[in-house]
Amino acid sequence: MAAGRRRPRRKQSRFLGQPNELGGLLSDLRTAKGLSLREVEEATDRAVSNAYLSQLENGKIQKPSPNVLHSLAEVYAVPYEALMEKAGYLLPSEGNATGHRRRLAAFAIDDLTAEEEEELLKYLAFLRSRNPSS
Repeated sequence: MAAGRRRPRRKQSRFLGQPNELGGLLSDLRTAKGLSLREVEEATDRAVSNAYLSQLENGKIQKPSPNVLHSLAEVYAVPYEALMEKAGYLLPSEGNATGHRRRLAAFAIDDLTAEEEEELLKYLAFLRSRNPSS
């Protein structure tokens, strides 16, 4: 690279400053659960290594296999279909048979927007980071 020239910065998504939505979401979910990368690896019975999860969260891997997503959905207690949507395997759903949208977090409010859910997840992660005993 010539002197004085800078590399262009990689554009990041709006989702927590992560390179992609899936990676940001996985990072948020892990943080909200108070888990380390190694703890997630252990919780998946080593089906998802901590190095692989780190690459997912940082956007270096953007389309993990469905079995990886299934393992992570179980550990994070989120709908498998929601992670499949974020990875691009399924089209986003408009809602289920009762008209309520599927959500990644179990919030009691039925009319949350996707942006509000994201903000609640971030806030939950923040609260848990301040109180490690929760």
